[in-house]
Amino acid sequence: MVSQITQGIKISVNTSFEGTYFKNHKIHFAFSYQITIENHSKDSVQLTTRHWEIYDSLNDIEIVDGEGVIGKKPVLKPGESHIYSSGCLLSSPHGAMQGYFAMVNFTTTRTFRVIVPAFRLSAPFALN
Repeated sequence: MVSQITQGIKISVNTSFEGTYFKNHKIHFAFSYQITIENHSKDSVQLTTRHWEIYDSLNDIEIVDGEGVIGKKPVLKPGESHIYSSGCLLSSPHGAMQGYFAMVNFTTTRTFRVIVPAFRLSAPFALN
């Protein structure tokens, strides 16, 4: 697990290798990740957008931007948390992801970025 706190918002990430499968005559490596977002600040915040940089050892970096996370824009009061799971496919058994969540502070109405620390995506059979 990796964790990081930005402006009182703690992001923790757990990853898992889900297996391989063939699609369009090509092998794909499936990974899942679970993200926990904890509000340790004194203000209520809302996650509005996400930005991902996905590194695949056999491909270029893929940039993914979008609204919310898995169709939600969670509001977190002080002390609350939100957990969600998602996944990605890589062309190789090794990769990584990192990014940020854009959030708005309801007290100040300011938007700020919460860093999602880099986390590795590695198939266990490929580690040595």
